[in-house]
Amino acid sequence: MPAFAWKGKNRMGEVQDGVIVSDSRDAAVLALRRNGVEVVTIKAQESKATKTFGKVKAKDLAIFTRQFSVMIDAGLPLVQCLEILGSQQADKGFKKVIEAVREDVEKGASLQAALSKHPKAFSDLYVNMVGAGEAGGILDIILQRLSIYIEKAVKLASKVKSAMIYPIAVISIAAIVVYVIMVKVIPVFSAMYEGLGSSLPFPTQVCIMLSNILVHYGWLVGIFIVIVFVALKYYYKTVGGKLQIDGIFLKIPIIGDLLRKVAVARFCRTLGTLTASGVPILEGMDITARTAGNQVIANAILKAKDAVEAGRNISAPLAETKVFPPMVTQMVGVGEATGALDAMLNKVADFYEDEVDNAVAGLTSLMEPIIIAVLGGIIGFIVVAMYMPIFNLANVFSKSDE
Repeated sequence: MPAFAWKGKNRMGEVQDGVIVSDSRDAAVLALRRNGVEVVTIKAQESKATKTFGKVKAKDLAIFTRQFSVMIDAGLPLVQCLEILGSQQADKGFKKVIEAVREDVEKGASLQAALSKHPKAFSDLYVNMVGAGEAGGILDIILQRLSIYIEKAVKLASKVKSAMIYPIAVISIAAIVVYVIMVKVIPVFSAMYEGLGSSLPFPTQVCIMLSNILVHYGWLVGIFIVIVFVALKYYYKTVGGKLQIDGIFLKIPIIGDLLRKVAVARFCRTLGTLTASGVPILEGMDITARTAGNQVIANAILKAKDAVEAGRNISAPLAETKVFPPMVTQMVGVGEATGALDAMLNKVADFYEDEVDNAVAGLTSLMEPIIIAVLGGIIGFIVVAMYMPIFNLANVFSKSDE
């Protein structure tokens, strides 16, 4: 089992640290909490035996899995499949991983055990589904389901990324333009206005002040931004920080709704795929929580898992968390009652993936005019503020001529 290095506080508020061996990160956190330790940070320790050669692209993993499925279905021996797939792999890191897996299988290890030594390449979901396929003699079918799952996950992630590319690009370009104006253009106006001998309008004073800060202390501003970014990054790695930041993201108008739909779609697709593959429901919920992508959603799943472990159905505990939409919990309840939970979860996943499509399209069309209006307002304010003294001077001259 993997080991986790942790740091936390006991009931007396004293800082402690150590290493705990557990099935998963969440299981380690729960075990520490039972012992009265409030976890601050926890990180998996990689031994030399489990150290892989780097992350594998989801696209490469999907292709590998689909080809693997076809070869197994054709009746080729496991070692031969891995040998062929390794020789065809263009990614050098993934090639080494496949070769290492083949060597372990040749030595008599199960495919599940061999894959589990490379956690960066093969997730818990992947490893557990392969184990279920080996145990049930349906490895080809499981691999096919895995390839479909990975392809859908890649498609879902690409939709969210595509929605973010446009606003991020526009905001970045606008920030550069505003910075150039503040550093290069406004100082010229400032030098020109120094000889007027009259007080400048308040908006003009604000622009000149900001320009002076960027010109003389721009490097300090840059350092401050980097420090804030790094601090937030490290804070997000803590249990409490991840929960708080993920919660804030879910409350952001429009974007929070999109992220919730993505998380619900991922939850339903993952749990549905695991359930259909024969993975036990408790283990499936544990894996689903780790792949939720949002700590608020993950905590809700783990709470529901505890309730299921105590003998309850899934739908009621999910509804009690108030994180999942009523439609999801109702459909899950119908799936439990009819004995078709996996099929129902996949149908809900299909529905929410379509909802993500619509949300992305709506977000893109909505953000475009908002971004243009905001950036136009900022640049317009700067232009008007810097020309206000000239307008005032023109008014003075016109009154003196009269």
